[in-house]
Amino acid sequence: MKKIFGDFEPSGLSFLEETFPRNIRKGPHMDSNVPYWNPYIETLPLEQMQKLQLRKFKRILEWGFERSKFHKSLYDSIGLEPGDIKTLDDVHLVPKVEKSMMREIQRKEPFPYGDILCVPLEEVTEFRQTSGTTGQPVYQPDTWQDWEWWSECWATLLWAQGYRPSDRVFIPFGYNVFVAFWAGHYASEKIGCETVPGGVLDTEARILKMKEICATALMATPTYVLGMADTAKKRLGLDPAKDLSITKITCAGEPGASVPATKKRIETAWGAKVFDHVGATEIGAWGFECACQPGGLHINEAMFLVEVEDIETGEIINEPGKKGKLIITALDRIAQPCIRFDAKDIVEYADYQCDCGRTFRILKGGVIGRADDITKVKGVLLAPSAIEDVVRSIPALGNEYEVIVDKKGDIDEIFLRVEALVTSGSDLKDLESRLKTELRLKTNLGYKIELFPEGSLPRYEVKAKRFKDLRKKG
Repeated sequence: MKKIFGDFEPSGLSFLEETFPRNIRKGPHMDSNVPYWNPYIETLPLEQMQKLQLRKFKRILEWGFERSKFHKSLYDSIGLEPGDIKTLDDVHLVPKVEKSMMREIQRKEPFPYGDILCVPLEEVTEFRQTSGTTGQPVYQPDTWQDWEWWSECWATLLWAQGYRPSDRVFIPFGYNVFVAFWAGHYASEKIGCETVPGGVLDTEARILKMKEICATALMATPTYVLGMADTAKKRLGLDPAKDLSITKITCAGEPGASVPATKKRIETAWGAKVFDHVGATEIGAWGFECACQPGGLHINEAMFLVEVEDIETGEIINEPGKKGKLIITALDRIAQPCIRFDAKDIVEYADYQCDCGRTFRILKGGVIGRADDITKVKGVLLAPSAIEDVVRSIPALGNEYEVIVDKKGDIDEIFLRVEALVTSGSDLKDLESRLKTELRLKTNLGYKIELFPEGSLPRYEVKAKRFKDLRKKG
């Protein structure tokens, strides 16, 4: 039998050879009627998948231990050696990595990545950095093998969402140092789609170009997709659902596409199916919604090892129905390994399998929120996604809103600023009353509502910044 778990070879594609047997790795010439990009790995029984994950985890752990001063120091500090990990139950013994730790070690030699780099600088072919929404950006180096791995992760999710070589895919984002949809672009090419970069075009030009070339698919943040629909209608007199040819939209960067009311609003505006995807610069494209839209996200378990950790106790949660914090390992990324990274995303396992036939587990509702944002207000846990679901479910409200939590003396206060599509005094009063009632039912909290004319609040093209907790600055 061919050995499929060799050493990492920076100039080769060992991750493909071990995860994707050659007889099923057909790339863009694969039969479009087959529902899986990789039929073998996407339907692998649980026991075999766990054996694959354990072997890969042990390998990436040893790789980091031997080649990264940062990881070796981290593991030496508790007396851990790679050989101590014998089963998946042992994985939690490996120390977690926080983004703050990565910020501290970077901007040093080997510049600019510091002691976490595991390959010679001359083998780094790609530079990206995090968006910086939670602090100083983290630099992410990738080898060519890493970038092929990124594309393979994205190819898996795009194929699962129904992308095929017959599609013409438009990508309306400003190509820059933020990873955003870079890997989505290359994966679209990889599976054989015609791929159109939206680059420096403004929103109106992007809409007109999609109409001109009859683009069939689109990738963007939920906020920007909604903003494009508004621009099409109000500035160009176009109805995306009738005047454009978009049939599928892949969203990322925000939880919106897994928030039922937001998904419905986008699908109605565009007359297209909307699919969620989740990833991160320092992790990779680890989760995706398939064409069956199962009410959650599949974990790409061939490429990632996901753990769900109880926020209060730190214990690992294996059963469905209990929310916890995502701890994740990218099993094949070699330049700057992602080993037990604390993503701070709040998730929970679903208690069902998807009708698509994939054996990858599902996270119910996708990423529910971030540990940074889920906070107690008046003793009640508040998730910003719950507010979004209410706002986007009321037709008389616009797409944009802001949530501000503050303190008056010892009392917490929540302010919700939202755009109204009605203008008369009585309509506004009824709208405010309905909004307060539905928020109370959904979140068990009271809100101070501020209604603004349409177009008043900030617009975002990449990640929207809608939630602010001013109490933390006190």
